[in-house]
Amino acid sequence: MAYIGAQPRLGNFQACDAISTSATDTFNLLVGGTAIFPQSAQHCLVSLNGVLQAPISSYTISGSTIVFASALTSADSIDFITILGDTLDLGVPSDDTVGAAQIKADLISGTTALAATPADTDELLLSDAGTLKRIDYSHIKSIKQIVNGNFGTEQNISNTSYADSAITLNITPASTSHKVLVIVAPNTDGYVNESDHRQFYLQVLRASTVLMIKQIQIGAVKNPTNNYVYGSIDGTMVYLDSPSSTSELTYKVQAKVSDTANNCNVRFNGTSSAGHSTMTLIEVD
Repeated sequence: MAYIGAQPRLGNFQACDAISTSATDTFNLLVGGTAIFPQSAQHCLVSLNGVLQAPISSYTISGSTIVFASALTSADSIDFITILGDTLDLGVPSDDTVGAAQIKADLISGTTALAATPADTDELLLSDAGTLKRIDYSHIKSIKQIVNGNFGTEQNISNTSYADSAITLNITPASTSHKVLVIVAPNTDGYVNESDHRQFYLQVLRASTVLMIKQIQIGAVKNPTNNYVYGSIDGTMVYLDSPSSTSELTYKVQAKVSDTANNCNVRFNGTSSAGHSTMTLIEVD
């Protein structure tokens, strides 16, 4: 005999508790005294007065109740109601019963690979002392953002007090716990007239807060044409800052010379040295 409605495949077959009929069309569905919620009318076999009922037209399912098309009487008899269970629903496995053998070996490789950097809200799985947990990518990525500036205009500073260079850059951290890695690669050289020796200084600041200072000695190579003594140097500076802020921050480079005698000067991006100055700000966790 063919089934009425969808043919059952796999499921948790359960017989409902006996139901005493009365003058109503709605009756509770219980198994062992506990409410049960069939997936649909097609997932039930219902016999009324010895006749198997057609789903939908003869009855419907609403939550944990069965609703007949018309009210019954106390003379009617609901012979049985069998719940076929959700199609292909294996139910909830017992605790600690699912192991490696139950998981397909190509579970991950068989799915679509992520083709770009994960979004901050993408979730990863990790083991926390043996317990599998999910975590947003934003919590584990170290580099939060990178800001870079390239500065190529020639600039000369001959002040004996610190003056701003053109190297300045802004960044807005996402958290007060994050740090900012400041990397400055100034393209600088310094010079003085004749064979004199002088110093010039570079410093990196966050707003007005001095983070680090570098002293450079001028007087390395004498130019035979103009008798200037040049000191082309590596002024690279790296500093890990802890600003404890989520406001926009300004980092900059200042320079000064030891004194103004003999045309002592520090030059950024001069014609005697190729390339530009750069500043890179990296927000890290």
